[in-house]
Amino acid sequence: MECRPGCGACCIAPSISSPIPGMPMINGISKPAGVRCVQLTEDNRCKIFGHPDRPQVCSSLQPSEDMCGDSREQAMRWLGYMERETRP
Repeated sequence: MECRPGCGACCIAPSISSPIPGMPMINGISKPAGVRCVQLTEDNRCKIFGHPDRPQVCSSLQPSEDMCGDSREQAMRWLGYMERETRP
């Protein structure tokens, strides 16, 4: 499966604890859940895709029917649900 053009849900919905260039670490989190990553372009593409500074968690997250659903809205809901269910 390929990423849906213009989606960006995986760069907004989940929190990310790995360092992200341009985002400050606050309480061990570089990107809080629901906050748009600073590396996400206006058209929802990753500015650091393929760059060694891109967090491993971002590189390892692969699109799937379960995660992406039929729309960006479904992806945001699923990722938000997973964020809540896996919160420490």
